[in-house]
Amino acid sequence: MSDPTNEESLRVVAISGSLRTTGYTRMALEIALEGAREVGAQTQMIYLNDYDLVFCDGRDKKDYPEGVHRLRTDVKNAQGIILGTPEYHGSYSGVLKNALDLMGFEEFGGKMWGLIGVAGGTLGATNALNSLRSIGRALHTWVVPEQVSISEAWNAFDEQGQPKEDQLRQRLMDVGRQVTRFAYLHTSEQMQEFLRLWEEAPENPGGSI
Repeated sequence: MSDPTNEESLRVVAISGSLRTTGYTRMALEIALEGAREVGAQTQMIYLNDYDLVFCDGRDKKDYPEGVHRLRTDVKNAQGIILGTPEYHGSYSGVLKNALDLMGFEEFGGKMWGLIGVAGGTLGATNALNSLRSIGRALHTWVVPEQVSISEAWNAFDEQGQPKEDQLRQRLMDVGRQVTRFAYLHTSEQMQEFLRLWEEAPENPGGSI
């Protein structure tokens, strides 16, 4: 399927907040990345256990090990980021929090975020997603409206890791599509020109109201 947002340089990464590479978080993120590729993005799945991360302990950034710098580079080079997490005790995973703490405005500022949460219970992962939205605001990201909270994730996917219901598949793909399309709009020459003109516009001659 072709799309006017198709840009070879546009990159979307998905960060899995679960260390289980065969878990439901990965399954959900893979479908979201499929949606991103459908509208022209280059994609990458980021498994945090591939980076040998250490705990964020406040040391100078340059003193962290190579894996931390590699993670920062992979995220910094993306224009769109999809975060996926299991919900643990009413919040998102500790490994994802640590990864976010190891990064900052340089990696996330002004970028598009999409959010996906999975849970074993019937209440879903809404609390985890709400918390991540707050972090997105703190990091000056643009969190897209579409998000997916999957309840009873153990019953939502088949043995091949595919959603059992097409509606869930489409919702997951929509997260990837929205992140890609908004990232394209945000980085396009037309948008940059609009922002430049907005900043250079004269003050309202009518004064403040």
